[in-house]
Amino acid sequence: MNNKEVVLSGIRATGNLHLGNYYGALSKFVKMQNDYDCLFFIADLHALTTAPDPNALHENVRNILAEYLAAGIDPDKATIFVQSDVPEISEMYLLLNMHVGIGELMRTASFKDKARKQLGLTDDGTDIEKQIIGTDSNKRVNAGLLTYPTLMAVDILIQKAHKVPVGKDQEQHLELTRRFARRFNSFYGVDLFPEPENFNFGDHAVKVPGLDGSGKMGKSEGNCIYLIDEEKVLRKKVMRAVTDEGPKEPNQPVSQPVENLFTLMELTSAPEIVQSYRDAYADCSIRYGDLKKQLAEDILKVTTPIRERYHDIRNDDAFIARVVRQGAERARERAAKTLAEVREIMGIRKFY
Repeated sequence: MNNKEVVLSGIRATGNLHLGNYYGALSKFVKMQNDYDCLFFIADLHALTTAPDPNALHENVRNILAEYLAAGIDPDKATIFVQSDVPEISEMYLLLNMHVGIGELMRTASFKDKARKQLGLTDDGTDIEKQIIGTDSNKRVNAGLLTYPTLMAVDILIQKAHKVPVGKDQEQHLELTRRFARRFNSFYGVDLFPEPENFNFGDHAVKVPGLDGSGKMGKSEGNCIYLIDEEKVLRKKVMRAVTDEGPKEPNQPVSQPVENLFTLMELTSAPEIVQSYRDAYADCSIRYGDLKKQLAEDILKVTTPIRERYHDIRNDDAFIARVVRQGAERARERAAKTLAEVREIMGIRKFY
């Protein structure tokens, strides 16, 4: 019997994975799969909230699967699956929505932000409900966006996960998942769902900065180094990274754009290399061109093996099919058991 704690994580199928995904999650998942009962999935149903092109969606799922595997996630140690391959998720999504209030969904920060973005509105202090109602009838907010937290909760609860690694922007959704679990258990007087906790990796959270001089690396910000960037492309991106005009006096504070480059170096370069460039900044002898060349070289040492494995895996149709079939079978076995329990508890019972 497997007594390991269940850990679950998913990523929306909206594009290739970048260095932030790798250091913030993937590299930790590779270590985690040895000590926990891990399920890692590609959230293609969640991606539908932005109405992606169907062909692009399918390719994104395939790409992320290959990137998961290329980064070192082992399908024999962890369950890797595609969200839509587990139809039990969709049914339980409907059932759990019967215990979720519209108001609590509309109050989530992510819904407000994304709804305004879809409608082209700004936050002028008006309640989001009023903004939506007062919008041009040709514009709409995807209903799936409103119930996104329910679907996320189902992803977690249907597998009875104990721990879920989430970033700060998803903490509110995880708290809602705990609330929905408590509500269901209390309403029916059962002890069905564990209340999942945010996974603590035992160290400080890694915030991987982008190349634009501010904020974190993100697909929507266009400041990414992708794990499968070709060498020439990657070097060009790093050489174009935002810096400043250079230190004017010894030991002056490091500007944010340059600190971002040092942060990337601390993730990818040897400690003595990082220190040599920090010392050069402190005594005003630093040359940003040299720093960027060194940084690109060290990032390539990380990404080149991943990129090469990715292309091998991406072109192996039989291997990808075997991985997702195996993952779907494992995920469905758990999900079907939980769904059957939920149906029985809610009174959805067959007469034959």
